[in-house]
Amino acid sequence: MKKLFTLFVVMFAAAAFMANAAPKNEVKIAVAATGKTVAATVGDKIAKSSYFLICDGSGKLIEALDNPYKDSESAGPSTVNFLSQKGVKVVIAESFGPRITGLMKSKGMDYFEFHGTAEDAVKAFLKQK
Repeated sequence: MKKLFTLFVVMFAAAAFMANAAPKNEVKIAVAATGKTVAATVGDKIAKSSYFLICDGSGKLIEALDNPYKDSESAGPSTVNFLSQKGVKVVIAESFGPRITGLMKSKGMDYFEFHGTAEDAVKAFLKQK
């Protein structure tokens, strides 16, 4: 009985460890950017950003996307919905207003403010996590 209990505890601990370790690369980070490479400058606001660089939880660039809503009147809500549908959990830009952060939080998204290149922004976000 003692061996069975010990086996159960070890299996439970291993499962908990795997559950916490696995999602790291599944986190998607969107960087509002002025270009389609990680050398691009971080954009000032997400709603009117020309591009989004989507990175995984290790900082690897997955894809570069055009912002289809950058010229629309309701760019903020549309852009947040667009990124949420792409599975983005964190958005990086130079600044965020209270309305956009409220929309993001309602979608389970977080934000990070950064001035510099997209590559440096992702590194800084991952370092502070």
